[in-house]
Amino acid sequence: MINYRFLNKITTVMIVTALSFSCKSSVSRNTEQAKATEKPKPQQNLIYGDLIIKEQSDYLMIPVSLAEQNEDKGIDLNLSRSYEYERSNQLLYNIIFYRKQDGEAHLLLNKKAAIASFDLLEVKAANKPTTRVWLYKIIDEDTNTDKKLNSEDATIGYLSDLSGKNLQQITPNNSRIISWVIVPSQNAIFLKIIKDSDNDKKFTKEDKTNFVRVNFDKIGMGTEIISDQIEQEIKSYVFK
Repeated sequence: MINYRFLNKITTVMIVTALSFSCKSSVSRNTEQAKATEKPKPQQNLIYGDLIIKEQSDYLMIPVSLAEQNEDKGIDLNLSRSYEYERSNQLLYNIIFYRKQDGEAHLLLNKKAAIASFDLLEVKAANKPTTRVWLYKIIDEDTNTDKKLNSEDATIGYLSDLSGKNLQQITPNNSRIISWVIVPSQNAIFLKIIKDSDNDKKFTKEDKTNFVRVNFDKIGMGTEIISDQIEQEIKSYVFK
């Protein structure tokens, strides 16, 4: 006698197996089609700002930024109007220096970093030749660990000559420049800085400020003016 119940079970198993293979094949084909139609992520375009021309220098300067950054935030691409970008959250990623006489060109930076601002400094001290250097605020470390270089990170002071060479750091790591002033009689620049003294990866009113002196005769890391001893002495008078 034929066992119809057994035959029904066999038939059901065969149907389920066939449907399973059909679904897997369909999913595989759909995945392959999706991969085939995927477009590669477009690479960001570089934007070259207008030429910056200073008669005091043998070099022209070309600021370099990113297209996506400017499109998203509606930034004016005429970068030669201002050399300070951090207030608008716009950053440069390099500067090309081009020598007028023979066309030699080179980059300011040889690493990944962002330039928040740059200024031409001219110091005319008595009985000394005029000193001309570029002062930069550069973001070269992700100090708040958000995997981005932006205005929330430390902003470090650098100086270079007019050719964009001999780039020297002048303010300490993990700090930010607040302001600066030139004292021609001393042939020096004094910079007010804030340091992330509580190590919370932010720059707030809870952090300590200080002043850094840099001599143009010997450019290098600046000397902090307010020592720990002086600060403790001040506190002993103020808080007693």
